[in-house]
Amino acid sequence: MVTIDFTGKNYIVTGGAGSIGRAIVEQIIACGGRVCAIDVDEKTLREMAQELPAELYSCRALDLSSTAVIRENFAEIIADYGQLHGLVNCVGLASTMLFEDITEAEWNKIIQVNLTGVFAAIQSVYTHMKENRYGRIVNVSSVAGKIGGGLIGRGAYATSKAGLNGLTKVVAKEGGSHNVCCNCVCPGWTDSRMINHLVDEANYQRLSGMTALRRPATQQEAAWPVVFYLSDLASYVNGTVSAVDGGLVYDG
Repeated sequence: MVTIDFTGKNYIVTGGAGSIGRAIVEQIIACGGRVCAIDVDEKTLREMAQELPAELYSCRALDLSSTAVIRENFAEIIADYGQLHGLVNCVGLASTMLFEDITEAEWNKIIQVNLTGVFAAIQSVYTHMKENRYGRIVNVSSVAGKIGGGLIGRGAYATSKAGLNGLTKVVAKEGGSHNVCCNCVCPGWTDSRMINHLVDEANYQRLSGMTALRRPATQQEAAWPVVFYLSDLASYVNGTVSAVDGGLVYDG
């Protein structure tokens, strides 16, 4: 039987304390991989440390809006690991402002974390992965980046995620000849802290009507496609931008 085995491999997951990010961390560890979870939410990172095996889990509470912080800490993590096999960018700030209401401060804040910070994270590991001729990078985007906005993904958020979809293809095209593959998943309606507070009964019914499966994804369902792209089962998959939305966006 074909299984996913990350034994002896090392990973970084940004946004690792969020709902989907935490599920990704847990699934990588369940497959035997070692993970450094990075998030601004130090409390949740420490809670996770009480539940996950210390030999496979580490964490750093970092401000992912600072490219200098990202570059410095990623260099330290790589030096500690010796080889980094995969990076998951699951960090993201939501913004519900309509386009005409977006302030420049709001725009800069969202783009800085959701796109510029991810750029810095990928660039911080890219040369290392090229030199080792192995790398799996997975970006967690959003259906908002495909359709121009969603329940939480208006304006700056949707733009940042559309940019992330494009960045995925750039890295895939340049990294492929070095066995560095970059793919992207675009979750839709998911049972997560980011979105649940916005889903009242009316929104639940509206989203159910828009989604073919008539329900939100569990955190684990949103995370498993990410784990697949990290694995060697996806060794010939590169540059994809995949919807993980239960049948909301139908595109090629």
